[in-house]
Amino acid sequence: MPKELLPILTAIGLTDKEARVYLSMIELGQSVVSNIATKARINRVTAYDILKKLKEKGLISTVTKNRIKYFSPTDPEIVASTFEQRTKALKDAIPKLKRLKGETVHPLIQYFEGLEGIKAIYEDTLTTKKGILNFSNSEAIRNIWPEYDKEYVTKRTKRKIHLKGIITADEAGKKVHAEDPKYNREMRLLPKDKYQFTNEINIYDDKVAIISFASETPLGMIIKSPQIANSQRAIFQICWDFAGGTELSPQKALF
Repeated sequence: MPKELLPILTAIGLTDKEARVYLSMIELGQSVVSNIATKARINRVTAYDILKKLKEKGLISTVTKNRIKYFSPTDPEIVASTFEQRTKALKDAIPKLKRLKGETVHPLIQYFEGLEGIKAIYEDTLTTKKGILNFSNSEAIRNIWPEYDKEYVTKRTKRKIHLKGIITADEAGKKVHAEDPKYNREMRLLPKDKYQFTNEINIYDDKVAIISFASETPLGMIIKSPQIANSQRAIFQICWDFAGGTELSPQKALF
């Protein structure tokens, strides 16, 4: 039995004996309790008790053949996936847990660099369940990412993710605006002599993605914060109303 694996299993909550029994079963495959007990170097009664606990934890399964009970270990990949899901659930609950004790939850910020990093940011926007609000420079993104429309805009359209955007009325912006119906979006234009965006902002769900095209290497970040996202939505609404010259109803204004 590989002893170096024991600490890994005990670290996820198994006792030393539970870890030894599980590892023994991995080596044996489907087996009866007597063989498992011998392999794990524990007595038969203790083995039965441990097997019961492992079954409750979802680490083994049983089947009866000719009145004999056989035990099988759960695939390690399934075990790892289960613990990852539990860990993720706990992480997702952290804001609520902190609110219980009156703590302020700090925004989660991720930084990205280079074209591949920028693509990762755009890929994250496709996880939205509500849609995307967007301040953008139509020309800048296509200069650094020539396949932007094919690799991102088309994918967003196929996923039926609606986008509302504010762009400057330059040639690139007018071309993008002309194709709004085709790409499930609604853009509003601002005069190019008064307003220029050297960066892009995407607001979606509880996140705000900011991408800068000002340097040779594009840079970006994703800020996860309901408070910041809601503030950015309010700012977007003001700009949207200004760019359109009409006021939208609250039901249609925001995602």
